[in-house]
Amino acid sequence: MTGSSFRDLRVWQVAMKLASEIYRATAEFPRSEVYGLTQQMRRAAVSVPSNIAEGKGRHSNREFAHFLLNARGSLLELQTQIMIAEELKYLGLEKSRRLLSLAESVGRGLSGLINSLRDQAA
Repeated sequence: MTGSSFRDLRVWQVAMKLASEIYRATAEFPRSEVYGLTQQMRRAAVSVPSNIAEGKGRHSNREFAHFLLNARGSLLELQTQIMIAEELKYLGLEKSRRLLSLAESVGRGLSGLINSLRDQAA
């Protein structure tokens, strides 16, 4: 893992795409949500690739794994918020499913990376 940039990590690339998609989707939310769900979803979405990047810059796999777990927590928060937005009809079913599919892809990538780091530590 050492030597490569966070930008080379596929999970970071997909997380960046998810964050961009969340920004686009929330731009269409009601103005009354600008300081509510919109802001929370954007913050959680940005937190995922940010934690991956910050963790990659750390000096140990243990620290990297810690930041990946933080990213996973933000991802789970975001998935919940997507479902809430769908329930409130802020997101259509198709858009919601696409966002959740991207989120699941990020989740699989995070789990794989976390497991890989754990295996290296064992």
